[in-house]
Amino acid sequence: MSDAPSRILEVRDFCVDYGKVRALSDATLHVQAGSIVTVIAPNAAGKSTLLNAIMGVLPSTGVVAFGGKATQGGIE
Repeated sequence: MSDAPSRILEVRDFCVDYGKVRALSDATLHVQAGSIVTVIAPNAAGKSTLLNAIMGVLPSTGVVAFGGKATQGGIE
């Protein structure tokens, strides 16, 4: 048995487009259970876009898995 924490959130090959403009391209994020995570980047780098797409507010492509289960249209 492993003592390593499990992944609570996994985002793979994540892309978000605004019309013809690609705002995020092939983003990947892994969050371990019990961890605290922050997203730090310059203005207009896609931080809010990433979080809104993970929550399903924005349409996206790629994989979002929460608690080991793939979601469609964001985290429920």
